[in-house]
Amino acid sequence: EKIAGEMISLQDSLPLEPQVRTGVLKNGLTYYIRRNDTPKNRAELRLVVNAGSILEDDDQRGLAHFLEHMAFNGTEHFEKQRIIEYLESIGMKFGADLNAYTTYDETVYMLEVPTDLENALDTAVRIMNDWAQHMSLDSDEIDGERGVIIEEWRTRQGAETRIREKQEKDLFYHSRYEERNPIGSPESIKTFKREALVRFYRDWYRPDLVAVVAVGDFEPDDVKGLIEKYFSGMEQVVHPRQRKYYPIPDHEQTLYGIVTDREEKLSSVTLVSKKDPRPVLTAGDYRDRMIESLFYLMLNSRLEEETRSADAQILNAYAGRYRAVRTKQFSLLGAQVKENGVERGFRTLLEEALRVKQFGFTRSELERAKKELSSQMEQQFAERDKTESSRYASEYVRNYLESEPIPGIEYKHRFYQEQLPKVTLEDLTDLSAIWLKEADRVILASMPEKEGLAVPTQKGLEEIQDQVITEEIQPYKDRVIELPLVRDVPTPGRIRSEKQLDPPGITVLELSNGARVVLKPTAFKNDQVLLSAFSPGGTSLASDERYVAARTAADLVIESGVGDFSRSELEKKLGGKNVEVNPWIDDLYEGMNGSCTPGDLKTMFQLIYLYFTKPRIDEDAFRSYRDRLRSRLLNRESSPEGYFVETLQRTLAGENMRGMPLTSDMLVHMNLETSYNFYKERFSDAGNFTFFFVGHLDPEAVRLLIETYLASLPSTRKGEHWRDLGIRTPAEIVKRTVTKGIEQKGAAAVVFHGPLKWSWEQVFVMQALADVLEIPLRESLREKESGTYGVDVSAEVFHYPASEYRLSVFFETSPGRVEGLVQRAFAILRGVREKGPTATDVDKVREILRRERETDLMRNEFWLSILRTYYMEGFDPRKIKDYDTLLDSLSVKSIQEAAQRYVDFTRYVELVLYPEDWKPEENKAAKKLLGEVSFASFSPDEMSLRQ
Repeated sequence: EKIAGEMISLQDSLPLEPQVRTGVLKNGLTYYIRRNDTPKNRAELRLVVNAGSILEDDDQRGLAHFLEHMAFNGTEHFEKQRIIEYLESIGMKFGADLNAYTTYDETVYMLEVPTDLENALDTAVRIMNDWAQHMSLDSDEIDGERGVIIEEWRTRQGAETRIREKQEKDLFYHSRYEERNPIGSPESIKTFKREALVRFYRDWYRPDLVAVVAVGDFEPDDVKGLIEKYFSGMEQVVHPRQRKYYPIPDHEQTLYGIVTDREEKLSSVTLVSKKDPRPVLTAGDYRDRMIESLFYLMLNSRLEEETRSADAQILNAYAGRYRAVRTKQFSLLGAQVKENGVERGFRTLLEEALRVKQFGFTRSELERAKKELSSQMEQQFAERDKTESSRYASEYVRNYLESEPIPGIEYKHRFYQEQLPKVTLEDLTDLSAIWLKEADRVILASMPEKEGLAVPTQKGLEEIQDQVITEEIQPYKDRVIELPLVRDVPTPGRIRSEKQLDPPGITVLELSNGARVVLKPTAFKNDQVLLSAFSPGGTSLASDERYVAARTAADLVIESGVGDFSRSELEKKLGGKNVEVNPWIDDLYEGMNGSCTPGDLKTMFQLIYLYFTKPRIDEDAFRSYRDRLRSRLLNRESSPEGYFVETLQRTLAGENMRGMPLTSDMLVHMNLETSYNFYKERFSDAGNFTFFFVGHLDPEAVRLLIETYLASLPSTRKGEHWRDLGIRTPAEIVKRTVTKGIEQKGAAAVVFHGPLKWSWEQVFVMQALADVLEIPLRESLREKESGTYGVDVSAEVFHYPASEYRLSVFFETSPGRVEGLVQRAFAILRGVREKGPTATDVDKVREILRRERETDLMRNEFWLSILRTYYMEGFDPRKIKDYDTLLDSLSVKSIQEAAQRYVDFTRYVELVLYPEDWKPEENKAAKKLLGEVSFASFSPDEMSLRQ
């Protein structure tokens, strides 16, 4: 250990974070243990297997991922679905607190469990041990899971996957990664033999390739004892197969992956430079990584500034690096471009890379980047005792798999304090050259396939590069305005009255201009303050002719900047500060959202003041924003999923234009002046606003800022309110069919809707009803029928402009099973209406909601959201304390009564999706052949024949 005060030597090896206990059991299994009480009474557990699809034999394609699924389908101590059932019974939700993932190189299982429940932690470690060495791999369960994974494969099919698979041939160039997609193929999933799955499990789930990570609110000695208790008996393999690491071969020439697809929505171009990952072992290596972070901060800032120019050739741009696979690192320089703009965008990216190579960065850019990086580190250091356990767990997983250093925040903070000021411009000069070299480079381009769009060629892109290399590039000019953010400090108003509400421990201030401020001081984070504000009105007060301009008004103001600063100039002015404020306007309200550190609180108040009093309009920003918006919307309907969602939105809005999504055709109604005037109208009366501040703040210290920057805001005292535009869902059964897409994908959405008597009790029971219904729907449609990868059930309750509800059920499946699974879902819903849910499912949901509430109450984001909602809906915030009473009232009877009210079979929208070549008569024939029998009951060969 370094002596306190001694300077860090760049030759020093990086230390291991002292708060984490690591070790290796005698059988070779590695463990990481750390005590951390954020959140309280929770533990984050990971079972990390250093094996993924890259290790599959030819008869095992997709089986690393299949094995991950089988972990939830029966082990020695938990038959079939009992793991999921147990964890749901203790308040953990499938997907959120219980999950896993498989990549080319690893498989990771994730659990979050309560530590204040007797035996829960013990049982969780036993579950992980069962996953590591005691999966049942029952033949019937395997056959049932085939259909689930085929449906998971199906959900991933589409333009994005087709493009990626073609371009990966160049990215993974003649390597084993080309042929080891983790999901496998339908053919391999249908036909593999159980023995192949058992062989993969036996070969690769072994102690020398496994790590256990445990971070949470527990005693480390206790957890170490549990790991030793359950994992010490995991046997070493006598003659283990070699865990190989497969390289991606180098190539001397640039490879080009130019792909078009009829369902692609956007055009893009990306330069990829490939290189072998370099280990970070010493302080010098760590300094190199820090310099690289500075480089990407500065380059991304330039790219973002370029997107805002009036004649921008790139709409969105990015630069960065990521570890694509274990043996290769990719450095990316890419952009979304306009239609027919791939070549122009490619030229822009090359010019920016060449500009940095020739001239480097400016001193002012470097100082801003240093401030930004230093600010990030200071915030992490300030929050060191409030860091989420899941973040530590992820770091330890990466340390085990990729040797990512974990020196700890104290060391990192000290390192940045010492080394960041020493970085010079000369340290950054050659990093952009990676995208200009021919070797180990790939140029990727993708675009919609449609009439009128020219497809770029390799020859054409090569010619552009030759031109750019020889043309004269001008150095970057860093435009910085040396003005105060607020030139003239406003004359303060005053706080007219003050009221304390406890619980929930808030202070309510009424200001002299009529505005209201709600303060909720917390100690959940040391360095966070959150802002929200609202006022009634929104776009409902705009005429139909002004609607599009009103809808885009807030975004245009954000893009234009504020006060004396354009958007780019404002970002430079705020460099090194952790502060953000963004105005917004929706259908019924306008307002602001923001966040900052306590040290930047004054800046946040100044930004609020400026967005009220000095919004800007900028013609260049308008044109840039319009082009970006048009590009996002232009081909959206070419996507079957996008078209399906838009059709559902239109149907639910009763085809009322004011309730529909924006389309590219509607953008002709954008108008900068109209948007600017509408924005000023909506923010002209601060007296109609309620402001919320939640986080690490002192109500007394913040008074001066409130009086100076909020109480001084203009107030017209008009007291405007939103307008009911009469947008209603048709009060009848509406069934529509969409035929779209070239993949054999089907989907169904059923939305029950209608009026309700609004109350917090009804809001609660609606949400609980959705959670309860999702359990039997998942168990039936996924587990029993093997018909879908997942079922999503959600509830929405609207108080204004009219009290109504929506209860939605959505799933994807094969086209031939849509109708049958819809009917199966209806049968389950009818069953809950007529007989009620099971008591077990209600108990699960009650415990899940109780556990969610425990962690929510310790988060600033929750308090901001719940306070805003209570005030928006006109309820006393002290009712927050009544939640436990609502939980206790949850019962089989209350859920059944809610189902009888809200699952109304006389009033719903049903929308189904089929591919373009789908023939309904074939669907009827298939249905007659199959009847009500589940695919899960067929062998792989029978399943293939019947499908």
